[in-house]
Amino acid sequence: MFTTLLPAAIEAGTTPTSAQIFISEFFGTTILLLLGAGVVATNLLPKSKGRGTGWLMVNFGWGFAVFAGVYVAYATGGHLNPAVTIAKVVGHMFDSSVTLNGPAIGEGGVAVTALNVIIYIVAQFLGAFVGAVLAWLAYKKQFDEDLDPALKLGVFSTGPEDRSYGWNVVTEAIATAVLIIWVFVAGYSKSGLGPLGVAIIIVVIGASLGGPTGYAINPARDLGPRIAHAVLPIKGKGDSDWAYSWVPVVGPIIGAIVATVIVFAVGLA
Repeated sequence: MFTTLLPAAIEAGTTPTSAQIFISEFFGTTILLLLGAGVVATNLLPKSKGRGTGWLMVNFGWGFAVFAGVYVAYATGGHLNPAVTIAKVVGHMFDSSVTLNGPAIGEGGVAVTALNVIIYIVAQFLGAFVGAVLAWLAYKKQFDEDLDPALKLGVFSTGPEDRSYGWNVVTEAIATAVLIIWVFVAGYSKSGLGPLGVAIIIVVIGASLGGPTGYAINPARDLGPRIAHAVLPIKGKGDSDWAYSWVPVVGPIIGAIVATVIVFAVGLA
């Protein structure tokens, strides 16, 4: 019975049910955060064999975390990100044939409805929270070590190198816009790169645009784990930096909306 809920059980051309949509996006985002937060923990925490491996290792780790998450959530389009879901909604306003997961209605496409959008976004936030908790459990002994609280928070959520909220929003918006434009354009190409292409663009965005803010480019990726940081009994964890928490939510949403308008206004999609 349970296997009928899993994305792998969805036949080609069959529209996922509400339960399948939730499970697909929830597990995909859980995998994303488990592996993404895990690579940051590897790089930052003491008594880790990968400590100090550097920024590019983090970029590649996040890129392939997205790769894995997209595969898990392939049936629902592998959003893993409310900014992507919002972009699909805006795209639907320009072109009524746009669905949440790509295929046309009647061919397996998930309709852009308020209920479906809510299911996607709730699943993403819950998955991000659970993934962060699992990463903490995997590195529990390392988190127990005496360490700058900011580094422990850095495993869960992003933070700016230069705190200037307006410019931090601009950075997040630009980085997210690049992702969203790529998502739409890649969806119409015949390259067949699929999830691997998403992994590559995430690595490129991180290496090129991630320096100022740590490139959240995903409200769920930042806020879900930040909440986990706030509620988990992490030794010496310090503050969850709620003063900054709105930036990785607002910036990506702005970037997603602007990018989608550009894509459809100039005919890229």
